[in-house]
Amino acid sequence: MPRPIQARISSRALTHNLEVARRHASQAHIWAVIKANAYGHGLARAAQALAAADGYAMLDFEEAIRLRAQGVDKPILLLEGFFKAQDVTLLAEYALTPVVHNIEQIEILEKTALSAPIDAYLKVNSGMNRLGFTVDNVRIAWNALHGHPQVRSVTLMTHFADADGASGVAAQLEWFNSLTQPMSAPRCLANSAALLRYPQSHADWVRPGIMLYGCSPFAEQSAADLGLKPAMTLASEIIGLQNLQPGEHVGYGFSFEATQEMTIGLVACGYADGYPRHAPTGTPVLVGGQRTRTVGRVSMDMLAVDISDLPEAYIGTPVTLWGEGLSADEVAAAAGTVSYELLCALAPRVPVVEV
Repeated sequence: MPRPIQARISSRALTHNLEVARRHASQAHIWAVIKANAYGHGLARAAQALAAADGYAMLDFEEAIRLRAQGVDKPILLLEGFFKAQDVTLLAEYALTPVVHNIEQIEILEKTALSAPIDAYLKVNSGMNRLGFTVDNVRIAWNALHGHPQVRSVTLMTHFADADGASGVAAQLEWFNSLTQPMSAPRCLANSAALLRYPQSHADWVRPGIMLYGCSPFAEQSAADLGLKPAMTLASEIIGLQNLQPGEHVGYGFSFEATQEMTIGLVACGYADGYPRHAPTGTPVLVGGQRTRTVGRVSMDMLAVDISDLPEAYIGTPVTLWGEGLSADEVAAAAGTVSYELLCALAPRVPVVEV
């Protein structure tokens, strides 16, 4: 028999969350961000559930080509663009829209023949200082793309560094607007946080990511408060029990010591399944639908939970690690990380079922 762990993916939740994004986006078009295997949810599954989006945004040529092979004809945006001259031929062959963010890409485009016209996005560095053109070279890039005979259209884009934080988007938006004011082109600016919080940033296209998967981009506001539903539930079962006396320990390094009599359940889930190894004692978990906590270190294949106050819990009792009833955001916060990492870290060995 297989281990009892599984990830349940709800296509209905994905579709619902896209509808929430659509309500916030108003007249803006939507790129559904499905990079990293749709944040661990499955590329084809997510693309189908998010079919009402106006296009898909991702990183990998391989994933984009796979979607085309499956009959997807919507626009596909490559968020890091292309890397070598041989990539450019794929842009035209598969009707892919690259994000152009450095001079080297401009030079490759100028030297490589395209078999058909393409659309392009010009990325502006408005302060995050990752990818993008700065005030020194954005005009050069604009002129090169705008004047390229095989570039059909150019859209301007940037990325907000703190749309979910105290700084907001005002400074970056002002800088971007000032720099690009002379350039007449559509604009694509807002990620999930900006889409939900800053209507002035919506422009022509928005790029929701984490909200589509039912998690909140905000530390102080829950996904449920935003009307979002979790699309992934990581579930398992108790496979063993131990009764502890005061002074006895749990797990590697004896990192947890019982201060009173207690019962722990061993759950078939560990860091090899994608659960964060650094999740400390006290990380929330649901056992039989009841909230309790993890105890001790997370092992490769197991973790321990406190079931002292859950007398009905026994071997075979269902356990929810995150998802329906327990937001991945809350688990991630307890582990000192973000829900993006939990979702993307789901291991290939975990069976995935669609519900």
